[in-house]
Amino acid sequence: MKAKCAVNARTSLAPAADWDAVHRDLAGLNLVTAPGQRKQLSKDFFWYSPILTAQLSGCVAELVVKVGTEDDVRQVCATAARWKLPLTVRAGGTGNYGQCVPLEGGLVMDVTQLCRVLDIGDGRMRVEAGARMHDIDLAARETGQALRMWPSTWHVASIGGFIAGGFGGIGSFRHGILRDPGNLLRARVMTVEREPRVIELAGDEIQQVHHAYGTNGVILDVEVALSPAVDWVHCTVLFERYRAALDFGIAASTPDLDLFLLSTVEARFSPYYTAMGEHFPADRHAVFTMVAPESMEDFRALAAAHGGHIALAGTEAELLAAGLPPAYECAFNHTTLQALKMDRGWTYLQVAYAQPFDPAVVERHLEIFGDEVLQHQDFARAGGEAGTFGILLVRWTGEARQYELIREIESQGGCKIFNPHVVTIEDGGMKTIDTQQIEFKKRSDPMGLMNPGKTRGWTPDMAIDR
Repeated sequence: MKAKCAVNARTSLAPAADWDAVHRDLAGLNLVTAPGQRKQLSKDFFWYSPILTAQLSGCVAELVVKVGTEDDVRQVCATAARWKLPLTVRAGGTGNYGQCVPLEGGLVMDVTQLCRVLDIGDGRMRVEAGARMHDIDLAARETGQALRMWPSTWHVASIGGFIAGGFGGIGSFRHGILRDPGNLLRARVMTVEREPRVIELAGDEIQQVHHAYGTNGVILDVEVALSPAVDWVHCTVLFERYRAALDFGIAASTPDLDLFLLSTVEARFSPYYTAMGEHFPADRHAVFTMVAPESMEDFRALAAAHGGHIALAGTEAELLAAGLPPAYECAFNHTTLQALKMDRGWTYLQVAYAQPFDPAVVERHLEIFGDEVLQHQDFARAGGEAGTFGILLVRWTGEARQYELIREIESQGGCKIFNPHVVTIEDGGMKTIDTQQIEFKKRSDPMGLMNPGKTRGWTPDMAIDR
């Protein structure tokens, strides 16, 4: 039996489209009509969540359009407006919350070929939205500069998707989260109207489209900040006790050390880190870091003072040559991915801890939840302050138990869950409607066609025909 889109809440955006006429309006573009390809290009990494897998597996666009120029995007936006078709934008599709899944069918616009590097200057670069983050970092490094942050999936993830669907990532230990001032500089956004317009955003104005899941305009290109390139030393530090690893993470969160990444991963993850071999044994807890070469001496001393043993230290090139993963593939949601590759009986939860971070909260969770929940914490900065976040590996025993765990965790130690098992911006982590994003949507998507169902802030009565 063909799966249905369990969250498909078709709100009759328009009468049934004349798809032959739609095809004519999209003449000259790369149209994907084959059912298998349409299904594949209507998915992202929502399969991390059994709840979203059940809800979203049957959500498929009627047509996928691959674009490579701004004129292509304009043609698609105008066609969507003319026929009042739902329009969902996608690129690498590495999001975990169904950000680019078309809940109401319609059109999916694939922007992966909109990927040019437009300009690189001192401390900044401007790139098209579909550019893969690893590729643009390589381009920046040719000028002696590098991206400030990126997701652990950066070999596939696009810059536009990261800004529209992300929060922070590798590099947030040093540079904060995307929302922090100075990280996102400019963006150009196309509206979805019969006569599409381009709106330019600068500075804090970019927050109108950041983490908006592509609900309020098509990001065409962005300008992001760069920093001087560093050939980071990727280190694995081992500890006998997880509390010691956490204490080390707190101590290392100092301006005296120049780190790009610091993540703690408890020993029970070890069987899933097969590529690490003896460098992450089953009887030791691990801290994965990226350290500036000039900080290595102080870093070694601090690790030793906390009872840590540096089992591995090398540049990314050295690790890859030895068949070992870089530190960033041992952190953030790559921890969940490592486990899911071997055992699909796991899922995950995301938690933000009250600051200053108290490791005793994690120790209590280890005692309370036992083998049901495995601990992994990422240290970062947000709003200029230290922050600690957890991506917990959770044994899946059903939706009811998942929500019991959420309630239990949030009842202790000031923890806040960012729920990865829901599709709306507000239910996932924002908790409240971002009114500036909704006001911008009234300008950029007046008919409410973009990625419908992903924000609770938009209601059908807001739509106007334009």
